[in-house]
Order: sequence, then C-alpha cells, then structure tokens
Amino acid sequence: MTEADFALDHILISELTTPVDPRLNALVTQILGITRPLAVLFYGSGLRQFDPDGLFDFYIVLERLSDWPASPLALLGNRLLPPNVFYAEHEIDGKLLRAKVALLTLQQFRAGASPRSTDTTLWARFCQPARLVWVRSPDAADSLLSIIRTCVTTAAGWAARLEEGAHRPEQWWEALFRRSYRAELRVEKSGRGSVIMQGQSARYAALTRPAWQSAGVVFDEKDGCLTPGLSKAQRLRALRRWDRMAHRGRWRNVARLIKAAFTFRNGAAYLAWKIERHSGFVLRLSSFEARHPLICLPRLLWRARKIFLSGMRG
Repeated sequence: MTEADFALDHILISELTTPVDPRLNALVTQILGITRPLAVLFYGSGLRQFDPDGLFDFYIVLERLSDWPASPLALLGNRLLPPNVFYAEHEIDGKLLRAKVALLTLQQFRAGASPRSTDTTLWARFCQPARLVWVRSPDAADSLLSIIRTCVTTAAGWAARLEEGAHRPEQWWEALFRRSYRAELRVEKSGRGSVIMQGQSARYAALTRPAWQSAGVVFDEKDGCLTPGLSKAQRLRALRRWDRMAHRGRWRNVARLIKAAFTFRNGAAYLAWKIERHSGFVLRLSSFEARHPLICLPRLLWRARKIFLSGMRG
C-alpha cells in the first residue's frame, strides 16, 4: 500500500465505522433474519438525513449469490445484471421503517469498482459516504475497505479526465456526479449533484489529492485549485470511452428497471414512485396495473417514455 492509500483508508475507516441510528441496526437485523452475508452497507439520502418516513438504502454483499434465498429466475437475473433489488419493511420501536435492499457478491462489487468497469453504478455510489452497519468478520471488513477505496480512486480518475482547467477539489466531484447521473439515466431533478455535495465539500477536498495520487494522476496546485497534468489526447480518449459507457449505461438501467418488475415486490408501484420522486412526473397506476405489474409493464414504460428519452439524450 502507498502513502496515498493509507491517507484514503484513514478517512474511509472513520466514515464506515461511524455509528448510525440504532433503529437502522435493528432494521438490518430484521432484514437479515438467519442469513449471514459478508457485509451490509448503508448509503444514500437516508444517510445524509435520517427520515423515518423515507426509504433507506442498503447493499448486502454476499460471498455467493446462493447465500441469499431466491428463485432460480432471480438468481439468474442477479448473475447476468446485478444487483437484484427488493423492498423490506419492519416495525422498529413502534415505527414502520422501509428499505430498498440490493444484493450482489463480493466479486461483483470488486468488478464494478474497478476503473476497467463499463458500469458507473457501483463506484459512483460508493465514492460517496457509506456506513458498514453489519460485517461477518475482520477479513470481510478489510475486503470491503479495499473495494470502497477503489471506488474512490476510480471516481477521482474519471473526474480528472472528463473535465479540464483548474478547479477547487470539490468542483471536480460535482462535475463528475452531474455526468454520472446522466450516464445512468437516473430520473433525478437537475442539480442533484449539488445536493450530494451539500455539507461534504471538506470531505471531497480531503479525498481528492490522495485519490489522484493513488490513481496515478499527476497534478499541479495553485491558489487552492488543482490542475491534472493530462494531455489533450488523453482527455479525448477518456471522453470517447465515457460516451460509449454512458450510452450503454442508459440502456442497462432501463433493463434494470424492467428486471425490477420481476424481482421487486410491487415493482410497478416502485417504478412510479421512483420517477415521481426524482422528476416530478406522475405515473398514475390503475388498480389493475398495481396488481399485475408484469402484464402492464410495457404500457407503463411507454407512458414514461418522455422521461427515458430525455435521459437518453443526456
């Protein structure tokens, strides 16, 4: 490990081990039941601001997909297009808490964090703050730390290659999040990247220098602004690769939304909620559509086509 890696680990270990609201620990215990995965990561808007009426986001990391009970169809879907997602709700201290839970293996997580990955989904999420709310062993914790460090360095490397000029450290990240949201066809309101950065400028500023060093990015610093030492040819190659990734990523996330109707209980309702929450577009469901999401999914996607097409155009 390099000195830069140690600097990143110092920040990330502090974040991962920061206690969460005890109600979330109880919720995770209920979700897991008798299963024993490698780890459970908590991330997203619920981490930034605890809202007992909101939806909490967890990733369950498995050693093998078969370690989690699922139908053969769900296992196949998770093998071909990870992660699978399901909804869970449990009453904790007299309050019904809701969660969206994603499942993937350690190997899938490691592949998605790599700079060679053509999918932005994992590294774009886990370069952001996360909490390790359940872990099987110290070895599992070390593996997760290594992968999350890779997420940070992958994200930082892309930030350096996709923009040019001299910017404050946090501005590099804000520009990256704007691009990654468009690449994933996420139906978020404009300015979502700025929301992610709120109150976190110091955190991203502290990560930038060691992350660039770890990723092999040479840079200059003047008056608090950083300038990566990349040639025009390097940037053009990176932009061409990003464009290809973004095109595939938009279709990949359409496929994931379709898959969610098969693997996510109340999949049509979730699709409608997700679109309305982040775009303001109301996808009203009839009682028949809510009861039979698989039959009605093509019609629902057609009705939401304007949202998807606007995302496809970036």
